[in-house]
Amino acid sequence: MSQEPRRSLSQPSARPLRVVSVIGARPQFIKAAVVSRALRQAHTEVLIHTGQHYDANMSAVFFEELDIPAPDVNLGVGSGPHGEQTAAMLAGIERVLLQDRPDWVLVYGDTNSTLAGALAAVKLGIPVAHVEAGLRSFNRSMPEEINRVVADHLSALLFCPSQTAVDNLAAEGITRGVHLVGDVMAEALAFVAERARTRSSVLARLGVREDGYFLVTVHRAENTNDPARLGSILRALDGLQEPVLFPVHPRTLKAIAALGHRPAGHVRYLEPVGYLDMIRLEQSARLILTDSGGVQKEAYWLGVPCLTLREETEWVETVQAGWNVLVGADASRIRQTVGSFVRPAARPALYGDGRAAERCVQALQTSGAAPV
Repeated sequence: MSQEPRRSLSQPSARPLRVVSVIGARPQFIKAAVVSRALRQAHTEVLIHTGQHYDANMSAVFFEELDIPAPDVNLGVGSGPHGEQTAAMLAGIERVLLQDRPDWVLVYGDTNSTLAGALAAVKLGIPVAHVEAGLRSFNRSMPEEINRVVADHLSALLFCPSQTAVDNLAAEGITRGVHLVGDVMAEALAFVAERARTRSSVLARLGVREDGYFLVTVHRAENTNDPARLGSILRALDGLQEPVLFPVHPRTLKAIAALGHRPAGHVRYLEPVGYLDMIRLEQSARLILTDSGGVQKEAYWLGVPCLTLREETEWVETVQAGWNVLVGADASRIRQTVGSFVRPAARPALYGDGRAAERCVQALQTSGAAPV
């Protein structure tokens, strides 16, 4: 694994770097919180919010609770078809980059904001650094898989959360500019876990007790855009014998309404919640059912069993450790696994030592600034 960037860059410079960070969705806000804190100690950051997540409970509250600096630019793109949304982001990001001409563009994860940021930068000759590089589900029908593959192949620096991610990149011929840094989300969780336990009143507001409910999140297109899969998941929730708390993504709520599904009495649909409340709900759940990659990791770090409502996951280590089970969307399998899950005796440390953001910034510094 080489520590050199994959493209020709200038030698390291003593002058501070100017970095444009592109974010747009809940997981990216969380990751950017810790990287921005490390980056801004010695360098200048311009933060672009694409507006991919625009609901207050999925956007503004994260900036407040994670002490993220206010975005310098909010493109306000909102939701829409993939092509339309990505094109609007691409045009907006390009305008900012043409004016700002940073040394680096920093992108996160696997959303349309990630893809648009990477494309806009490389077309202008600006090097890209990708946080959470190398993840693969090996399912090209997932929009997220396309986004992460393209972003990785465009990036000059690739910040990997695990050795598996490094190996995935090597299998695709990407070995230069690859850095095994760990997972920045672990740092974000460490930052807010105790704060959530002491400051969030969500359990009292909802009238639930610790270890007395299941927590559910569903937002990925493979589940929300497929009525059969979504209907099967909803039937599985209806068939559980304990309270179910389901903070519903706006897109998912529309899909549920289109099905005409009415939940059983023990299933409670909630509006999206802030990060502190979400972590508190995760900490206290008996079991989590989700299709979110970020929630899978948070569940593991918090020691809460997780069922993943997909056929595959990028976070294979959580499955190998026995704390995460892939159940897909089959109602009977979901219910059976909920009833039979046994917590493993051990929970190995995964995804780094909590210094991922520091390593990302060090790699940017080592790679240097673009010519003045």
